[in-house]
Amino acid sequence: MQNGESDVLNQFHQGNADAFETLFHQHQRAVYCWILRITRNPAASEDVTIETFWRIYSAHARFEPERGFEGWARRIATRAALDWLRARRTESEFSTEMLAEVAAPVEADPAVTAETRIRTAMAFARLPAKLRIAATLAVIEEQPQKDVAAALGISVVAVKLRVFRALRLLRKDLEEQGIRP
Repeated sequence: MQNGESDVLNQFHQGNADAFETLFHQHQRAVYCWILRITRNPAASEDVTIETFWRIYSAHARFEPERGFEGWARRIATRAALDWLRARRTESEFSTEMLAEVAAPVEADPAVTAETRIRTAMAFARLPAKLRIAATLAVIEEQPQKDVAAALGISVVAVKLRVFRALRLLRKDLEEQGIRP
Protein backbone atom coordinates (compact mmCIF):
# COMPACT_ATOMS: atom_id res chain seq x y z
CA MET A 1 0.00 0.00 0.00
CA GLN A 2 1.43 3.36 -1.02
CA ASN A 3 1.66 6.22 1.45
CA GLY A 4 -0.98 8.36 -0.35
CA GLU A 5 -3.42 5.47 -0.43
CA SER A 6 -2.74 4.74 3.22
CA ASP A 7 -3.52 8.37 4.08
CA VAL A 8 -6.85 8.20 2.23
CA LEU A 9 -7.79 4.97 4.01
CA ASN A 10 -6.91 6.42 7.42
CA GLN A 11 -8.85 9.60 6.68
CA PHE A 12 -11.85 7.55 5.55
CA HIS A 13 -11.67 5.51 8.77
CA GLN A 14 -11.86 8.80 10.68
CA GLY A 15 -14.99 9.84 8.74
CA ASN A 16 -13.48 12.28 6.23
CA ALA A 17 -16.05 12.84 3.45
CA ASP A 18 -13.41 13.78 0.86
CA ALA A 19 -11.57 10.52 1.48
CA PHE A 20 -14.84 8.63 1.07
CA GLU A 21 -15.48 10.45 -2.21
CA THR A 22 -12.00 9.50 -3.44
CA LEU A 23 -12.61 5.85 -2.57
CA PHE A 24 -16.04 6.00 -4.20
CA HIS A 25 -14.56 7.27 -7.47
CA GLN A 26 -11.75 4.71 -7.37
CA HIS A 27 -13.92 1.68 -6.61
CA GLN A 28 -17.41 2.46 -7.93
CA ARG A 29 -16.97 0.58 -11.21
CA ALA A 30 -15.43 -2.51 -9.60
CA VAL A 31 -18.19 -2.67 -6.99
CA TYR A 32 -20.89 -2.25 -9.65
CA CYS A 33 -19.36 -5.02 -11.80
CA TRP A 34 -19.16 -7.34 -8.78
CA ILE A 35 -22.79 -6.69 -7.90
CA LEU A 36 -23.84 -7.18 -11.53
CA ARG A 37 -22.23 -10.63 -11.47
CA ILE A 38 -24.44 -11.50 -8.53
CA THR A 39 -27.74 -9.87 -9.47
CA ARG A 40 -27.44 -10.19 -13.25
CA ASN A 41 -29.65 -7.11 -13.46
CA PRO A 42 -28.03 -3.80 -14.54
CA ALA A 43 -30.72 -1.51 -13.11
CA ALA A 44 -30.76 -3.31 -9.78
CA SER A 45 -26.97 -3.31 -9.72
CA GLU A 46 -26.95 0.47 -9.90
CA ASP A 47 -29.32 0.69 -6.94
CA VAL A 48 -27.42 -1.94 -4.96
CA THR A 49 -24.14 -0.12 -5.68
CA ILE A 50 -25.57 3.04 -4.16
CA GLU A 51 -26.83 1.04 -1.18
CA THR A 52 -23.39 -0.56 -0.84
CA PHE A 53 -21.59 2.77 -0.70
CA TRP A 54 -24.13 4.06 1.81
CA ARG A 55 -23.34 1.02 3.98
CA ILE A 56 -19.61 1.58 3.47
CA TYR A 57 -19.90 5.21 4.53
CA SER A 58 -22.03 4.31 7.54
CA ALA A 59 -19.50 1.67 8.65
CA HIS A 60 -16.35 3.80 8.28
CA ALA A 61 -15.54 3.49 11.99
CA ARG A 62 -15.38 -0.33 11.70
CA PHE A 63 -13.04 -0.17 8.70
CA GLU A 64 -9.48 -1.35 9.33
CA PRO A 65 -7.18 0.69 7.04
CA GLU A 66 -4.29 -1.77 7.26
CA ARG A 67 -6.44 -4.54 5.75
CA GLY A 68 -7.28 -2.62 2.57
CA PHE A 69 -10.47 -1.31 1.08
CA GLU A 70 -11.28 -3.57 -1.88
CA GLY A 71 -11.96 -6.81 -0.01
CA TRP A 72 -13.96 -5.01 2.67
CA ALA A 73 -16.05 -3.21 0.04
CA ARG A 74 -16.60 -6.48 -1.84
CA ARG A 75 -17.94 -8.17 1.31
CA ILE A 76 -20.35 -5.30 1.92
CA ALA A 77 -21.41 -5.36 -1.75
CA THR A 78 -22.01 -9.10 -1.57
CA ARG A 79 -24.23 -8.70 1.49
CA ALA A 80 -26.19 -5.89 -0.17
CA ALA A 81 -26.65 -8.00 -3.33
CA LEU A 82 -27.71 -10.97 -1.21
CA ASP A 83 -30.31 -8.78 0.52
CA TRP A 84 -31.60 -7.73 -2.91
CA LEU A 85 -31.80 -11.36 -4.06
CA ARG A 86 -33.70 -12.35 -0.93
CA ALA A 87 -36.19 -9.54 -1.49
CA ARG A 88 -36.82 -10.73 -5.06
CA ARG A 89 -37.17 -14.39 -4.20
CA THR A 90 -40.71 -14.87 -5.50
CA GLU A 91 -41.07 -16.33 -8.97
CA SER A 92 -43.60 -13.69 -10.01
CA GLU A 93 -40.91 -11.03 -9.72
CA PHE A 94 -38.39 -12.99 -11.81
CA SER A 95 -36.56 -10.65 -14.15
CA THR A 96 -37.73 -10.79 -17.75
CA GLU A 97 -34.31 -9.39 -18.67
CA MET A 98 -32.66 -12.45 -17.19
CA LEU A 99 -35.14 -14.73 -18.94
CA ALA A 100 -34.34 -13.07 -22.25
CA GLU A 101 -30.62 -13.46 -21.55
CA VAL A 102 -31.04 -17.15 -20.79
CA ALA A 103 -33.40 -17.70 -23.72
CA ALA A 104 -30.87 -16.25 -26.19
CA PRO A 105 -27.45 -17.76 -25.51
CA VAL A 106 -24.43 -16.66 -27.49
CA GLU A 107 -24.03 -20.08 -29.07
CA ALA A 108 -27.48 -21.63 -29.37
CA ASP A 109 -27.63 -25.33 -28.57
CA PRO A 110 -30.34 -26.88 -30.76
CA ALA A 111 -30.82 -29.67 -28.20
CA VAL A 112 -32.03 -27.18 -25.60
CA THR A 113 -35.26 -25.36 -26.28
CA ALA A 114 -36.01 -21.82 -25.18
CA GLU A 115 -38.67 -23.18 -22.84
CA THR A 116 -36.13 -25.46 -21.15
CA ARG A 117 -33.71 -22.56 -20.70
CA ILE A 118 -36.47 -20.43 -19.17
CA ARG A 119 -37.57 -23.23 -16.84
CA THR A 120 -33.95 -23.76 -15.82
CA ALA A 121 -33.50 -20.05 -15.12
CA MET A 122 -36.68 -20.01 -13.05
CA ALA A 123 -35.52 -23.07 -11.09
CA PHE A 124 -32.22 -21.30 -10.47
CA ALA A 125 -34.12 -18.22 -9.24
CA ARG A 126 -35.99 -20.40 -6.73
CA LEU A 127 -32.77 -21.47 -5.03
CA PRO A 128 -32.16 -20.00 -1.58
CA ALA A 129 -30.24 -16.75 -1.98
CA LYS A 130 -27.10 -17.97 -0.17
CA LEU A 131 -26.84 -20.99 -2.44
CA ARG A 132 -27.71 -19.04 -5.58
CA ILE A 133 -25.07 -16.38 -4.98
CA ALA A 134 -22.33 -18.98 -4.38
CA ALA A 135 -23.34 -20.93 -7.50
CA THR A 136 -23.58 -17.77 -9.59
CA LEU A 137 -20.10 -16.60 -8.65
CA ALA A 138 -18.35 -19.99 -8.66
CA VAL A 139 -20.08 -21.76 -11.57
CA ILE A 140 -21.59 -19.15 -13.88
CA GLU A 141 -19.06 -16.34 -13.39
CA GLU A 142 -16.20 -18.84 -12.86
CA GLN A 143 -14.68 -16.78 -10.04
CA PRO A 144 -11.96 -18.56 -8.05
CA GLN A 145 -13.45 -20.23 -4.99
CA LYS A 146 -11.07 -18.38 -2.68
CA ASP A 147 -12.39 -15.05 -4.06
CA VAL A 148 -15.99 -16.21 -3.60
CA ALA A 149 -15.17 -17.32 -0.05
CA ALA A 150 -13.59 -13.96 0.77
CA ALA A 151 -16.53 -12.04 -0.68
CA LEU A 152 -19.09 -14.11 1.21
CA GLY A 153 -17.05 -14.16 4.41
CA ILE A 154 -16.99 -17.98 4.51
CA SER A 155 -14.40 -20.71 3.97
CA VAL A 156 -13.57 -22.31 0.63
CA VAL A 157 -15.06 -25.55 1.96
CA ALA A 158 -18.32 -23.70 2.69
CA VAL A 159 -18.34 -22.33 -0.89
CA LYS A 160 -17.93 -25.86 -2.26
CA LEU A 161 -20.73 -27.08 0.00
CA ARG A 162 -23.10 -24.27 -1.05
CA VAL A 163 -22.38 -24.88 -4.74
CA PHE A 164 -22.94 -28.61 -4.28
CA ARG A 165 -26.25 -28.00 -2.49
CA ALA A 166 -27.34 -25.48 -5.13
CA LEU A 167 -26.66 -27.89 -7.97
CA ARG A 168 -28.38 -30.74 -6.13
CA LEU A 169 -31.51 -28.60 -5.50
CA LEU A 170 -31.46 -27.34 -9.08
CA ARG A 171 -31.25 -30.90 -10.42
CA LYS A 172 -34.14 -32.00 -8.17
CA ASP A 173 -36.30 -29.05 -9.26
CA LEU A 174 -35.64 -29.73 -12.94
CA GLU A 175 -36.34 -33.44 -12.58
CA GLU A 176 -39.68 -32.60 -10.91
CA GLN A 177 -40.47 -30.53 -14.02
CA GLY A 178 -39.63 -33.51 -16.24
CA ILE A 179 -36.31 -32.05 -17.41
CA ARG A 180 -33.29 -34.37 -17.33
CA PRO A 181 -30.25 -32.24 -16.47
